[in-house]
Amino acid sequence: MLFQKVSAQDDLLALVGKDKPKKERVKYAFKSPRVINSHSMEFLNPGTMDIRILHRFGPLDQGYKNFYGFDQANMRMGVDMGLFHNLMIGVGRSNVNKEVDGFIKFAPVRQSTGPGSFPITVAVIAGMTWNTSPWDNPSRKNFYTSKLAYYFQAILGRKFSEGFSLQFSSILVHNNLVPVHTWSNDIYALGVGARIKLTKRVAITGDYFYNFNGLEENVNYNPLSVGFDIETGGHVFQLHFSNAVGMNERALINETTNSWAKKQIRFGFNLSRVFQVKKKRG
Repeated sequence: MLFQKVSAQDDLLALVGKDKPKKERVKYAFKSPRVINSHSMEFLNPGTMDIRILHRFGPLDQGYKNFYGFDQANMRMGVDMGLFHNLMIGVGRSNVNKEVDGFIKFAPVRQSTGPGSFPITVAVIAGMTWNTSPWDNPSRKNFYTSKLAYYFQAILGRKFSEGFSLQFSSILVHNNLVPVHTWSNDIYALGVGARIKLTKRVAITGDYFYNFNGLEENVNYNPLSVGFDIETGGHVFQLHFSNAVGMNERALINETTNSWAKKQIRFGFNLSRVFQVKKKRG
C-alpha cells in the first residue's frame, strides 16, 4: 500500500513537471528574412538555405513606349543560410553595377513567450558591397577598395499578433569613394517595416527608409515599397511596387532616384525558395 502511494505521488509530480510553461521563440513575424528590400527581424532555421531572386522592372510612367516598364529589368540573385536560430549569413549579386554583396545577421535576443521571455527581437546586421563594373577611366591609378561600401543596421521588431508585425531599423551606409568630394561618405537612415496578414497565405508588406543626409534635391528620394506576400508550399512569392532600383542596402539608400509623387513607380517580384540542407536542430 505504501509503495502504491509513493508511486502515485511520483506520477503526479511528473505530470506537474510536464505542464510547466516553457520559453518559446515567437516565429513568423515575417515570412522571409526580408520585408521587401530591407532585412526583417525574421531568421532562417539552422541548416536552412534560402535561394532568392529579386526582379524589378522599369518605371510605369514611361507608358507603352517601354511597355510600362516590362522592356527593362534589374535583378539580384542571392543565397542565404541559417547557421543558428539567431545567426545567418548571405551573399548576392545584382546586375546593376555588377555588384556583389554579403552580410552577417545576428540577434542577441529574440521575441519569446514563457519564463524569461523577451517582448521584442533585437537584430544587428553588418554587410559589404563591391562594385565590379569596369572603371570609367582605366588609365588612371585606381584602387579596388574605392569600389567597396559597408553598411551596419540595427532592428527592433515585434510580432503583435498573428495578423500584425512591426519593426524599426536604423542604418549607416559608408562609401569608401563618393562622386563629389563635398558629399558625405556616411549616410544615415531610419526605416520601418510592417506585415498585415489578410488570409492564411496572403499578407500585405511594406518598408520605407527616411534618409537624414546624402539626398540631393530633385535627384535622390526616400525608398518606399509596398507589396503582397503569397505563400505557395515551399515558396514565398512577393509582388510589389517600389520607387527603388537597387536591391542591396548601399544602392537602396544611396541611389533611389525615382519618386512616388512623380509616379515613377516600378513593378517587381521577389521569389524565395527554402531548402533544408542540414538536419534540424532544436
